[in-house]
Amino acid sequence: MNVFSVFGELLAQSGFAAITWQQAVMILISFVLLYMAIVKQFEPLLLLPIAFGMFLANLPLAGLMNEAENWYQSGVLRIMYSGVKSSLFPCLIFMGVGAMTDFGPLIANPISLLLGAAAQFGIFVAFMLANATGLFTPGECAAIGIIGGADGPTAIYIANNLAPELVAPIAVAAYSYMALIPLVQPPIMKALTTEKERKIVMKQLRKVSKVEKVVFPVFVVLFCALLLPSVAPLLGMLMLGNLFRESGVTGRLSDTAQNALCNIVTIMLGTTVGATANGEIFLRVQTLAIIAMGLLAFAFATVGGILLGKVLCALTGGKINPLIGSAGVSAVPMAARVSQTVGAKENPTNFLLMHAMGPNVAGVIGSAVAAGFFMLMFK
Repeated sequence: MNVFSVFGELLAQSGFAAITWQQAVMILISFVLLYMAIVKQFEPLLLLPIAFGMFLANLPLAGLMNEAENWYQSGVLRIMYSGVKSSLFPCLIFMGVGAMTDFGPLIANPISLLLGAAAQFGIFVAFMLANATGLFTPGECAAIGIIGGADGPTAIYIANNLAPELVAPIAVAAYSYMALIPLVQPPIMKALTTEKERKIVMKQLRKVSKVEKVVFPVFVVLFCALLLPSVAPLLGMLMLGNLFRESGVTGRLSDTAQNALCNIVTIMLGTTVGATANGEIFLRVQTLAIIAMGLLAFAFATVGGILLGKVLCALTGGKINPLIGSAGVSAVPMAARVSQTVGAKENPTNFLLMHAMGPNVAGVIGSAVAAGFFMLMFK
């Protein structure tokens, strides 16, 4: 056997000979997402591992997502994916988010709950549009609609439970649009508000006591979980993390939840979600529809928050700046910063950030409650 035949045999058994056009396209898409994460810095902490997981899973013959009869013989990414399939990873991410979140602005201004609820309007608009296309089951429509909540872990949680085949496109759409909030929201905010409204200065929030901050997470879980039991996993972990933060006696647990644990889970969650991007499933008309409806969901979520903000502005005699309604989408704290930026351009002395944080954290609760409602309806 000469060297050429050996080389030919090696090539015939290599990934070069086995690669399909779908795998080639998915690898190219992963490169685009890597570019967006590294160069454009669009949600890099999750978009980068999602992109690289997509790249690894589409390497021919590598078998990283192979599923075997015995779990320990499965591909390494398939084993890690158990954390997504069991909803463990999204819930742990929520614990970290809770430990990072200050619910003080929401407690100080309870009307923020209404603005956070109004911003979930986009979820239900996208759900109805997806259902109208006839391309998806009701459960898949619900998973697509959650993109409008601007909450990546919740989107993954619902997609995993109601639309397992669509986890990858829904996750990519959710995190891509979250990164684009500074571009998507301002034109809508300016179109729906007047210059006078954008210049409204809101009075300083009252100081919230420690007792209120400790009681709040317990009360929210008790009420919401009794109303919608299916919301307990997400909301329970969110509020457990927040209780670590606010109790004052579990500093080490709070620090671990915010940093080490959250970072470890983010790596595994992002990589394995990206690894579910199978070319035969991902490269379909439905994926383009998901991307389009995800954008509409974000747009209508912003519209819902702004419109209720305008109503509250009128009812309070101009004491509420409608711009804070746009922060009702639960991309914390990015959406609140956008409200601050747009308001400061009209009135440099205006400081809306803390006021916008109320609807912003209310949106986290709102998207989790919407997810619980969909789970109740379609699972």
